[in-house]
Amino acid sequence: MVKSLEERTEKLLSKTEAMVLLCSKASSYWSMIKFAFNIPLVLTSSAMCIINSISEDANEVKIPNIVVNAISVLIMSLNNSIKASEKCDLFRRLGQQFLLLSGQIENDNEITDNDFNIIAIKYENLVNDCLFEDIPYRYKIQVAESFKDRYVPLQLNGTIGNNKRPNSFKGEIVISNNNIV
Repeated sequence: MVKSLEERTEKLLSKTEAMVLLCSKASSYWSMIKFAFNIPLVLTSSAMCIINSISEDANEVKIPNIVVNAISVLIMSLNNSIKASEKCDLFRRLGQQFLLLSGQIENDNEITDNDFNIIAIKYENLVNDCLFEDIPYRYKIQVAESFKDRYVPLQLNGTIGNNKRPNSFKGEIVISNNNIV
C-alpha cells in the first residue's frame, strides 16, 4: 500500500509540529534547570563579598571563604557535568528549525516528490540531532497526548502505547522493487 504524496506530506507535517512542541517543552525545562543552578552561584558570590567586607582581618574569614568557595565549585562542577545551558540552546535551536520546516511544508502550494524527499531528509537530520534521552518522560507523554489522533515521531510511539504488533504479525519483511531505478 503506497501512500499518496499528500498523505505523506500531512504525516510529515504532523510529526514536525509534534517535534516543535516537544523541543519547546524540553528547552523550557533545561532553561529552568540552568536558572536553578545560577541562583546559588549568585548567592555564593554575594556571600563572599559580604564575608570579605565585614572583617578587616583575613584570618577571621578564612574558613567561611573556604566553605563558600567549595560550595561554588561544587555547583559549577554539577552545572558543567549536566550541561544545562548546552541542552537548553540545542532544544531551542531544534525547535526553531522544526518550526521553519513546518512552515515550509504548510506554505508550499505544490510539493513535488523531489521537494518532499528533501524536506523529509531535513526532518530526519533534525531528529537525529535531538537528544530524546534528555527530554523528561512527562513531556513526551504530554506531546503524545496532544497528538493522540495525529502522527507522532517514531521516538514517541512507545510513549503512547501504539508500538504493539497485531497478533497476525509473523515478523516478515516485504521489500518492494517498485522504486528501483
